[in-house]
Amino acid sequence: MPPSNSTVILAAAGSAALLLAVRRVYSGPKKISTALTTTEDIDPADCIQADDVIAIFDELFTHMQMVLAQLSQQIQQIQMTGQMIPEKQLREILKAEFDRGLLAKQATVFEKHDVDEDCLRGATFEMLEKGEEYPKVKRAVERLQVLYENVTGVKVASCGEPSKPIEALSKEKTMESATVYFDALTGAMRAVAQKFEKEGLNMKDPSVAQKLQMEFAASANDIGEAALKEKGVTLDSFKASIEKHQEDPDVGRLLEHLKMKQMQEMSAFGVQAM
Repeated sequence: MPPSNSTVILAAAGSAALLLAVRRVYSGPKKISTALTTTEDIDPADCIQADDVIAIFDELFTHMQMVLAQLSQQIQQIQMTGQMIPEKQLREILKAEFDRGLLAKQATVFEKHDVDEDCLRGATFEMLEKGEEYPKVKRAVERLQVLYENVTGVKVASCGEPSKPIEALSKEKTMESATVYFDALTGAMRAVAQKFEKEGLNMKDPSVAQKLQMEFAASANDIGEAALKEKGVTLDSFKASIEKHQEDPDVGRLLEHLKMKQMQEMSAFGVQAM
């Protein structure tokens, strides 16, 4: 999907997202153990717990949403002057800024939670291997992964596993799925806007607008994915299909129509589309 739309549509790790490519191997003895089970020589209080992992990934996700919100506003301002940024260049900009922002924030978050990067990676991997025991960890990790994938178009393999080939949908099924997906996300944004309106918040206030975008983004991916699932479509296959068919005139027109419809509905609630 064109990244100029993705920050709104998809709630919108490479070399910089060190935690997203979780791996088995981590080096040397560390201050905080990666072990999920402890021995008599290890104080459980010194081990990284599920709550630690969840808190760290949630904080990184929230920070990256703020980074993307600011970046998309800058991009929108450029486009409003009539300057069009080619899709490839826009992807490169988004990826570079995402990587830079995540790297800078990671160091601060690790220090705040008193964890070592390698130990955190090892503990996270072990918890993801036991996904049924740690569903909240899996959700926190995947949420950041999906955000990165949506913005950059780069697929992240979970737990060090290679990505599996994804079969794209037909053109007709892609267009049908796009309509379902857009409608679901627009409905989610409408619900958040109505909530803010009832609370008497001013949508034109930049801080309120950012808060709205953050609250929307926290649930948008799940809402969109659930809507697709009802139609028997996975989020991965939908994204792959958009990438495959986006140059098709019919698909392109539909996406533009859905985008404009979304912007009009958001504008009716005083929400500025990014």
